[in-house]
Amino acid sequence: MSPASIAALGAVAGVTIFLGLPVGRLGHTARRPRALLSSVATGILIFLVWDVLSHAWEPIDEALSAGETGAVVGYGAIFAAAFTTGLMGLVYLDRWFDRRARQTVPVGRGASIEPTGDGLSPAVVRAQRLAMMIAVGIGLHNFAEGLAIGSSAASGALQLAVLLVIGFALHNATEGFGIVAPLAVEGYRPSWGYLGLLGLVGGGPTFLGTLVGQRFVSEVASVAFLALAAGSILYVVIELLAVARRVGAKELTTWGLVIGVLLGFATDAIVTAAGA
Repeated sequence: MSPASIAALGAVAGVTIFLGLPVGRLGHTARRPRALLSSVATGILIFLVWDVLSHAWEPIDEALSAGETGAVVGYGAIFAAAFTTGLMGLVYLDRWFDRRARQTVPVGRGASIEPTGDGLSPAVVRAQRLAMMIAVGIGLHNFAEGLAIGSSAASGALQLAVLLVIGFALHNATEGFGIVAPLAVEGYRPSWGYLGLLGLVGGGPTFLGTLVGQRFVSEVASVAFLALAAGSILYVVIELLAVARRVGAKELTTWGLVIGVLLGFATDAIVTAAGA
C-alpha cells in the first residue's frame, strides 16, 4: 500500500469525530435533556479511560509474564510519568487559567457578574476551556491510534489496518459527542468554526499518527501517548462529574453514565468480533 493510501486510512479514522460535534449546536434545550446528553458523554469518556489504560498497560503486562525485569521497570516508569503528567498537568494548567481570570475580572462585593467583553459568561468560557481540554486528551489518544494504523499498514498487515480504521472510526464518532458535552450543559451554541477547531484538535492527530507510524514504530512512544491521554481524559471526567452534580437530576445522569459506558463497550465489541 502506498504512503498516500495509508495516510488516507488515518484520515478516515479521524474524520468521524466530526459526526458527534453538531450536538453542540443544540443550544438552549431543556435542562433534563442537556443533563442526559452530558452524562452519556461522560460515560463514553469513562470507558475511554479504561480502554486507553488497558492498552498502555499491555507491554508492561507482557514483560511481567516474560520475566523481563528491565522492560517492566522501563515501561512502568514511562507509564507512571506520562499518566501523572497528563492528569496533574491539566490540574495546574486549569488553576493557572483560573488565577489569570481572577486577576483580570473584579471579584468580591460589588464586582460585576456581567458577561466578558466578548459577550460570554464566565461559565461558558470555562465550558469552552473544558471542551478544548477534552479535545486535547482525545487527540493524544488518537495519535497513538494513528501510530497503530500506520505501523500495521506499513508492515503489510493490511487487513488488520482496515479493521483498526473501522474500530477507531466508530470510537471517534462517539468521542466527538463527548467533546461538546460541557457546552451542551451550559446551553451555549458554539459556531461551526469553533466546532471545526475542536474536531481538528481531537481527530487530526489520528492522521498525523498514521504518517508517523508508517515510518517509525515505537512501543515506548505508544505507551507514553496512551498513558498521557488517559491522565488527560481522567481529569476531564472528574470535571464533567462535577458539572453533573451541579445540574442535579441524579437518577437521570446516572442512567446516562450507564448508557455511555455500555455504548463504549458496544463499539469495542464490534471491533473485537470483526477480529481486530
